[in-house]
Amino acid sequence: MTQPIYKTEKRKAHLGERILITDDAYALGLYEKGTVLTVSGVDAKGVKSGEGEFILHVEYEVIIGEHQPAPNLNEMGYDELVALVEDVMKALRTRSYKLGYEQGRFDADIEAVHGTYEKSDQQKRDEIVEKAKEDVEDLGRRHFVSKCDFIVNDAKRTVVALRRSWIDRSILRRGIAKCAPSDCFNVHIGKAIALRRALGFEVPSEYLNVPQPTEVRVGDVVEAVYLNGDILKFTVERIENGRAYMDYVLGDYVRLDAGRFHGYPASDPKTIDDSRTEGDA
Repeated sequence: MTQPIYKTEKRKAHLGERILITDDAYALGLYEKGTVLTVSGVDAKGVKSGEGEFILHVEYEVIIGEHQPAPNLNEMGYDELVALVEDVMKALRTRSYKLGYEQGRFDADIEAVHGTYEKSDQQKRDEIVEKAKEDVEDLGRRHFVSKCDFIVNDAKRTVVALRRSWIDRSILRRGIAKCAPSDCFNVHIGKAIALRRALGFEVPSEYLNVPQPTEVRVGDVVEAVYLNGDILKFTVERIENGRAYMDYVLGDYVRLDAGRFHGYPASDPKTIDDSRTEGDA
């Protein structure tokens, strides 16, 4: 029969606990390493087992758990294998039901206290942008046999990834990402798409269907329509009191609610580029 594997602690045992002999230097042949004994008495120097042996504290560890080692499937007969599989499937079904039930109760309790929660489009976009940044770094580390250069064209809203040879700088392969006219450009997502295409990898659908930003933030490039119909595009220097400022010195700004406040043809500032690459914001 396969011996169980014990989990132990190195400490003084208490009455009734089981101990595992780890040092039999003083055993005098009465016990040996690996012997399991039950403590029937304790004193300052050691413990006494139910069989009458006296074991020094330095000779044992206290058993706090045990499990049977995985069986050697190659040594098991057909009937034993079938029985084992049936036991495993039964245990998995029981565990899955228990975990599912507990998770369901947890979710219900949370919903009862806080209500249902769904991430906003802005939160989803923020997470995808961070994932794209990490993706570019990870792919660059894992595919170091070639160098990758990026060409970013803000005006055309494109990113090109060029895989070059370290030896002669020749272009091995290229990948291109182009932002749709109605979408907000983000260089980090563009780099992730272009690099994956240059490497011949699949592009995750979330990169291609990322939600549009719903908040204007410092560093964003926004576009707004003035009350007179003129279109203004600028980088947001600061946001204060519901206003997006385009200049620190002159203090020119556009209201974040310009469309509602001024009426047609004025419009709220719309973020058209949230890359915020200065300082890698």
